[in-house]
Amino acid sequence: MGSLIILPIMLVLMYLLVIRPQQQRMRAHQALVSSLEVGDEVVSSGGIYGRIVALGDEVVTLDVADGVHIRLARAAIGRRVAEDPPAGPEGFEDPDTPGSAGRPDTEE
Repeated sequence: MGSLIILPIMLVLMYLLVIRPQQQRMRAHQALVSSLEVGDEVVSSGGIYGRIVALGDEVVTLDVADGVHIRLARAAIGRRVAEDPPAGPEGFEDPDTPGSAGRPDTEE
C-alpha cells in the first residue's frame, strides 16, 4: 500500500524538479531565437561573440571581426550580450587603461 502512494509522489517530484524547469529553459531559448534582430550582439553556444549582420529562417551570419563573417544555426545562439558589461571586482582597474596591469590598487 505504501509503494502505491510513493510512486505518484515520485512522479510529481520528477516533474517539478526536472521536466518543468527544462521546459521553461526551452521556451526562454525559443523566445530569444525568435526575437533576434540584425545588429544584436550575441554569444553562440560555443562561446563565439559577434554582431548579427544577416538573419535567415535557420541561419544567422555573425560579424566576429573586421571582415570576418561566420554562419551559425539560429538555434546555436546562446544569449544576447548585455548592453553594459558588468563591472570587474572592486580594486581592479581596466586592463586597457595605461599603467594598469590588472593588479589590485594598493596604497603604499
